[in-house]
Amino acid sequence: MNVANNLERAARFFPSHPALSFAGREIAYSRLDEEASRVASALLAMGLAPGDHVALCAANCPEWIIAYFGILKAGTVAVTLSSSLSFDELALLANHAKPRAVLTDRVSDFKRLEAAPWLEHVISLHDEPGPAGSMHGAAGRINAVDRSRTDTAAILYTGGTTGVPKGVMLTHENVNVSAHNVAFSERSTESDRALCFLPLNHVFGQMHIMNATILSAGCLELLPSFNLDEVLDILKMGRVTKLFAVPTVYTRLLSMAGLREKLGKVRYCFSAAASLPAEIIHQWKEQTGIDISEGYGMTESASAVTYNHYYRHVAGSVGETVPGVEVQIRDMSGAGLGTGEEGEICIRGHNIMKGYLDNPSETEGAFWPDGWYRSGDVGILDRDGYLFIVDRIKDMIITGGENVYPREVEEVLYTRPEVQEVAVVGIPDREWGERVVAFIVARQGHSLDVPAMKSFLKSRLSPFKVPKEYIVVEELPKNAAGKILKRELKKARPKG
Repeated sequence: MNVANNLERAARFFPSHPALSFAGREIAYSRLDEEASRVASALLAMGLAPGDHVALCAANCPEWIIAYFGILKAGTVAVTLSSSLSFDELALLANHAKPRAVLTDRVSDFKRLEAAPWLEHVISLHDEPGPAGSMHGAAGRINAVDRSRTDTAAILYTGGTTGVPKGVMLTHENVNVSAHNVAFSERSTESDRALCFLPLNHVFGQMHIMNATILSAGCLELLPSFNLDEVLDILKMGRVTKLFAVPTVYTRLLSMAGLREKLGKVRYCFSAAASLPAEIIHQWKEQTGIDISEGYGMTESASAVTYNHYYRHVAGSVGETVPGVEVQIRDMSGAGLGTGEEGEICIRGHNIMKGYLDNPSETEGAFWPDGWYRSGDVGILDRDGYLFIVDRIKDMIITGGENVYPREVEEVLYTRPEVQEVAVVGIPDREWGERVVAFIVARQGHSLDVPAMKSFLKSRLSPFKVPKEYIVVEELPKNAAGKILKRELKKARPKG
């Protein structure tokens, strides 16, 4: 088994079909497979062996995808690093993963690490074809090296929004299971064109969008990053059939007149990175006639755990479990809970990670003794098996001895016309332990009437859940995948 077999299969069945579209040029599947083979042959000529780590660090571009599949074809492990990291952050992760080679558009930064005994090759991702030592080896297609299903295919770093990044080891089986589940759930075909502006080093861009699209022989409409004007230009061309975005993008698009026409031929919309407020889903459906599908997943699950599917889309839910994956709701002692009971979401399936790289204690802590993965998220299963996310366990606020889940407060705030974006956090407080604080991005042309907002919230929520403070900001801090960084908001607000 090798994830790169998916590319080889698509190239065999659809050799002239476009695989990538970027900056006005297209690359067919046969060409993509040939270029990935060149990378693989170059790595093998350098003496790299199956299982060796090869880091990949660059902004979204065709060369990133060529390098990724080349690394996998050689049987080596793709360590995908964010190109937006500072040098110190990159050095920290590189020293942890210890790649023998790096393919990057930040050559000068990685050259500073060449004294490290484990780093042998720093290769520009944009080298012209040449001898071994560049990104490109000998011409001609080679078959992917066969690997065990439990061998690591890729290492993705995640700290979520809570702490120090950990290297998540995803196996060839993990990636393939999720790619098949995404392609099946979305009814993906070779005729689809999927827009991807989310970073390819992240699980959503890499697994959910890229690997599932390559598996189904569709075309990736690739952008280096999110740029609203560029997104609208591509949509206007009428080629994109699948729009993948995060909640902040959908809220921005909703403010535009003539939204349905701007979407062109989009048939399918999906939101990731954070739970989408139900109010945004309703508004999108009203304006476009299209549901925004949501699923539930994380880096440790190679993306797909649940999916809100075609036949019975339930707004506010993240859907049912995908094939071959199980979900249980458990209390903090590990005991299973019943329908409608609130507890930690626990997962079992062939999509769940092998573990955290060189971190046995964190790996052990991530699983119950019976092998179920602990997500750290609070959820509820209804009688039909639909999963509803309540919040992150670590985001829960304890104020005056009462538990407050920020998402519940945020959902109500999103129904207010003056609110474009909101994040609710708990700030240490001498009297209350923590006080509930709402950071709000106001919708253009609106101002915030705090007394009116408090009165509105008190009519919908218990008094202890109503924020004691409302802070208007121009934007909320986010990571590269669009997830709001609540820890940064907590740092920005002094203790009470």
